[in-house]
Amino acid sequence: MALAHKGLEVETIPWRFSDKELIASSGQAKVPALLHHGKWICDSWTIANYLEEQFPGHPSLFTSAEGRALSFLYSSLGDFQGGQIVRFLLLDIYHHLAEQDKEYFRTSREQRFGMTLEEVVKHREAQLPAFRESLFPLRAVLKKQAFFGGESPLYADYALFGQFQWARCISDFELLASDDPVAHWRTRMLNAFGGLALKAPAY
Repeated sequence: MALAHKGLEVETIPWRFSDKELIASSGQAKVPALLHHGKWICDSWTIANYLEEQFPGHPSLFTSAEGRALSFLYSSLGDFQGGQIVRFLLLDIYHHLAEQDKEYFRTSREQRFGMTLEEVVKHREAQLPAFRESLFPLRAVLKKQAFFGGESPLYADYALFGQFQWARCISDFELLASDDPVAHWRTRMLNAFGGLALKAPAY
C-alpha cells in the first residue's frame, strides 16, 4: 500500500516460512523485505522511511516531519494490534500453510504461547467483544474523518490496515461488526488504489 501511495511499481515474490533462502542475503529471516538496487530493507516501518527518503518527489507517506513522528505511533499500534489479532487466527493460519511449513509453525507458536494452537483459539468467540471494545480509539477517529490521515489515507492507515487485511486473507472469522466505523474504513481501504487490496485472495 505504501508503494502504491508513492506510485512505485514493485515485483512481489510469494514467500513461505520454509523459504529462508529467498531472503538469506538480507541477513535476517523475516518479511516484509524489500530489495532495491541490491540493498535489502527489512521491517515495515523501516521500509516506509526508506521509501520516503529515496523518493521525495513522490506523494508523501507522512506529509511532514511531525506527521512521520505521529505515524510511528500508528505503526507501533499496528504491531500491537497484530499481536492481539493473531490469537483469534492461529489455527486458521495453520490450516492454510503448505505442508512443509506446518510442523515448524505449530512447534514455534505453541512454544511462544505456552499452549496448543487449538487451546489459543478455543474461546475466541467469548474474547471477541473485548477485542472490538479495544478498537474504541480507532472508532472515535473514524466517526469524525474518513481516514487516519484525514481526507485520504497515509502511512498511519496502511500500518493498521495491514493487520485487518492479513486477517481477512487467512480467516473467515469476523473480527469486525458490519456496522463498525472501523469496518467501513476497511472497505474504503480495500477500494483504494483501484481496489489493490481486493485483488488478494481473501474471505
